[in-house]
Amino acid sequence: MEDKRLFDGEYRFMNLVWEMEPVNSTELSKACFSRLGWKKSTSYTVLKKMAERGFVKNESAVVTALVSREEVQRYESESIVDKSFGGSLPAFVTAFLKDRKLSGKEADEIRAMIEKAVEEQNDGSND
Repeated sequence: MEDKRLFDGEYRFMNLVWEMEPVNSTELSKACFSRLGWKKSTSYTVLKKMAERGFVKNESAVVTALVSREEVQRYESESIVDKSFGGSLPAFVTAFLKDRKLSGKEADEIRAMIEKAVEEQNDGSND
């Protein structure tokens, strides 16, 4: 599955699936009603659409995700960087941090992520 883009309602639906899986489709429909305000028919329509697109599997009325939350988040993040910042991660970070205060802990976490990514890239290029 190439396109992991989700519209807002689909993302909220998938959050329920990720949180509850494996989940009976009737229970999922009830959760959609209580948390999203969706009628049963809307829930089943979205479930069918998400199964057709390869996001979920609905087998014997048990729904499980075929795509992880992390995969969707990575796809969405990369799409934003590509579309809005010409693929430039530094431009994205600059815009994101403008007028934003980072705590020392947040800055340390970001540094650690960058260092880990650089190490992994360097380890991969030494093969």
